[in-house]
Amino acid sequence: MSMGQPIFVLSEDTDVTRGKDAQENNINAAKAVAGAVRTTLGPKGMDKMLVDTLGDVVITNDGVTILEEIDIEHPAAKMVVQVAETQEDEVGDGTTTSVILAGEFLKQAEELLEQDVHPTIIASGLRQASEKCQEILNEQIAQQITIDDEKRLKKVAETAMTGKGSESAREILKQLSVQAVRSVADETEDGYQVDVENIKVEKKVGGRTQDTQLVDGMIIDKEKVHPGMPDSVKDAKIALISAPIEHQETEVDAEIQITNPEQLQQFLDEEEAMLKKIVNKIK
Repeated sequence: MSMGQPIFVLSEDTDVTRGKDAQENNINAAKAVAGAVRTTLGPKGMDKMLVDTLGDVVITNDGVTILEEIDIEHPAAKMVVQVAETQEDEVGDGTTTSVILAGEFLKQAEELLEQDVHPTIIASGLRQASEKCQEILNEQIAQQITIDDEKRLKKVAETAMTGKGSESAREILKQLSVQAVRSVADETEDGYQVDVENIKVEKKVGGRTQDTQLVDGMIIDKEKVHPGMPDSVKDAKIALISAPIEHQETEVDAEIQITNPEQLQQFLDEEEAMLKKIVNKIK
């Protein structure tokens, strides 16, 4: 086989690191991400003020929000951000703690690497530690909560919303949060599962956070198509229709000649009658 020209998979100006240099580089990047959110943790945690390229300002101490706003390019750092995103998707809280723990694990692993401990042994030790932590959490610390235990569920909701700027309205919000989750919870063999996509938060301008209401149904944020339509209907039947209720245009062009007002009124009455016929079929 003849040897041809070398093929560059990466661009020629790409920096490539291997071995201990790569390990050190990746660990430092992960620790930097953890350091970015470390000061937001705990009762004395501070908020971060983030300003994007457009000048928009975000003030928060929520770990996943901070990491989403930061432009991170390092592959190892992105993996730590994914830890926070997974924690947010699975639990909805604890994102900052998960990132700080990941950074601390890597910091301790770095010390072991400097002592020439093989990475495989370190990874195996972390897996064993994870299994032991799960055992202790499940048997000694975690408390089982039933779906009917409203008092504890409210405490869980209150803890999750702490630090997100909702303290002034936490009483009403934790009550509505528990009601909303319980209304969409599905019972399975492993307990209850909740798809948060079944809960929609509709923001409206004006009013206060304390004015928040829970609607057991669906909100369609649309204006009335005609001023004569009622503002409120009780026990209404609602149809979701994907096609317009209107006359279908014919493939052949046609013209109608109207010579007096009576003919015009007859034409309009017939058009309305055709629409009513369509509506009556839906009823």
